[in-house]
Amino acid sequence: MKVHTTNYEQTFIAVADDCPVSTGEAPPMKGGKKTVATLQFEILAENPYKYTSDDVLFQVHAIRNEIRKADMQAAREEFFSKGQPCFRASPLTRRYGWGVHSDKDGRIAIYAQDTDDYRKLATDKTLTVVKAMRSKKL
Repeated sequence: MKVHTTNYEQTFIAVADDCPVSTGEAPPMKGGKKTVATLQFEILAENPYKYTSDDVLFQVHAIRNEIRKADMQAAREEFFSKGQPCFRASPLTRRYGWGVHSDKDGRIAIYAQDTDDYRKLATDKTLTVVKAMRSKKL
């Protein structure tokens, strides 16, 4: 079975050109439930450079689908047997004003777009800098 990945290395994902906010915002819960954006934000805000993109995306999938620990390995293999949207398509980078930096080991952290660290990463010549996907077509 082919395994797909969403991991980047030495890359910075800058917020989308049509992001509606000018600072990083914590995504709200909706209807008393944590959204994909809320879960991604909580994992990354509490654990900078601890997880890869694949780790975070699968953790969110496992939480939302209530996957048991005993079933995690098989569920992860099935999850990545199909291509998954990367953090360029995440609501954090498209809607809530967060850039995502991947280090040399593929571990990621988020940076609010109005910070000095964000600006440094967005202009770092040693990184591949890509934009998050736009929410609206031109």
